Amino acid sequence: MNELVLYKQIDAVAVISLNRPERLNAMDQPMLRELNQAADRAEQDTNVRAVVLTGSGSAFSSGFDLKAQAENTPQGVTEWRPVLRQNFDACMSFWHLAKPTVAAVHGPALAGACELAMACDITISDETGIFGEPELRFGAGIVVMLLPWMVGPKRAKEIILLGLDNISAREAKEMGLINRVVPKGDDLKTALSIAKKLSRIDPALLAQTKQALNNSYSIMGMEKALESALETDVQIEGEGMPTKAKFLQIARDQGLRTAITWRDSLTEDD
Repeated sequence: MNELVLYKQIDAVAVISLNRPERLNAMDQPMLRELNQAADRAEQDTNVRAVVLTGSGSAFSSGFDLKAQAENTPQGVTEWRPVLRQNFDACMSFWHLAKPTVAAVHGPALAGACELAMACDITISDETGIFGEPELRFGAGIVVMLLPWMVGPKRAKEIILLGLDNISAREAKEMGLINRVVPKGDDLKTALSIAKKLSRIDPALLAQTKQALNNSYSIMGMEKALESALETDVQIEGEGMPTKAKFLQIARDQGLRTAITWRDSLTEDD
């Protein structure tokens, strides 16, 4: 069986790769468990001083696995709560990791994967990167509401409420969602170069400074706001939205591609 998350070390940098390329690295629950384990491994290894997160194949990740949800849909708040908590914790582990984290994005980084990329300290994308939060368009909520903290309330509301999923790397950089745009295929090379530079800085100094930066957001209430948004999503999924039920039914009966086409038809321009 293929590993869902690959882990390798290059000098003092741990490289963690989402590894379901045939599914555009869609994140199911087993992958999220492995992702948490990989983050813990990097945290505990004193020889690792920085972390790069990327995706195998042509995508960073298409987001949380909707096909898996269609095949085995949790029912009610009690079943949804641990699922969404694992999604949330896997993303935020890269925010809380004491060591600096760098995301290397190419292709889609959508929904939960967009949130995962934002949770890294520095996010690099090549020119093929596509970002967005399409969840509301198929009746789902936002698991990790990081976007307003990155791009401000006006842009966050536009992206989330309209379910935009076509934000180019250039647009993402302009709004502060990512740090840099590099030529096609250079995202991992650039991320590794940054991570290697970070790995040469005193690790205790980096850890304390990252914590101080994160504390600034904690003081402003970010962690409380994220937990509140997560609880809202638990209630949304636990109650079940009609659009989500229809989307998942189409996915079960006719396939995910047909369900996505139906979803997109709901918001086509008049």
